[in-house]
Amino acid sequence: MRKEIAQFLQTGQEAIARIRVEHVIREQNTWAAYEILELFCEFLLARVPIIETQRECPTDLREAIATIIFAAPRCSDVPDLLHIKNLFTTKYGKEFVSAMSELRPDSGVNRTIIEKLSVSPPSGELKLKVLKGIAQEYNLEWDSSDAEAELTKRHEDLLQIGGEAGYSQTPSNQNSVEPSNYNVAPAIAPKKVQQEPQQVQVSKPLTKAPLCGASEVQPSLKDVNYAVPVVDAKREMIPQTSDILEKARAAIAAAERASANARVAAGLATAKFERQSS
Repeated sequence: MRKEIAQFLQTGQEAIARIRVEHVIREQNTWAAYEILELFCEFLLARVPIIETQRECPTDLREAIATIIFAAPRCSDVPDLLHIKNLFTTKYGKEFVSAMSELRPDSGVNRTIIEKLSVSPPSGELKLKVLKGIAQEYNLEWDSSDAEAELTKRHEDLLQIGGEAGYSQTPSNQNSVEPSNYNVAPAIAPKKVQQEPQQVQVSKPLTKAPLCGASEVQPSLKDVNYAVPVVDAKREMIPQTSDILEKARAAIAAAERASANARVAAGLATAKFERQSS
């Protein structure tokens, strides 16, 4: 792959070389991840007796176990990692394994493995660096100025280009909306004309004089029919409350008389008991 990229650079096909270099970077990242995973596997192999004796995941082995669990589905070329992941699932539970796979807080997965196995495309600076390394490796006299201008282009420049394209489309959108507005206007106008006579007829009996200030609003309020029932309801509530108070006082007096009679009866009963006992 590197030799093919060198040929593309030599023949001036930089666009194809910029695409192919992503495959080279991905292969480099995969091999770097495999080297780290190999070290973690050897580390866990030496600690198998500790893993068997302890029910929970040991703290000093958490990074190695979490990294293998995270990398297992992302390294399809090594099916043995999936087998190891299933063993850890049986021992520590599905919740433990899902926390590592989803990169939850304090999961303990190695940061380098996360970067190397990431599916996001490499940055323009990294692609330019690899292209220069390939050109130097095959002793090519390659002018990288065009590639630098293309790969180091900022996102703001791309947004400006997209914004200008969006502004150029706005006049056509406005023109497409205007005919619909003209079609709707005739349907709305007759409704407003029909409603105006109704509003004038209702307002005549309510207002006796033109509205010029706040003081002129009071006569119109006197003519409203629902103001009288409210006053009558308040007047009707006053005798009802007085009747309730009188009934309460009568009940209290009756209770006091009953308690007095009970005390007198208790006194007579004790006196009779004393006479019988003597």
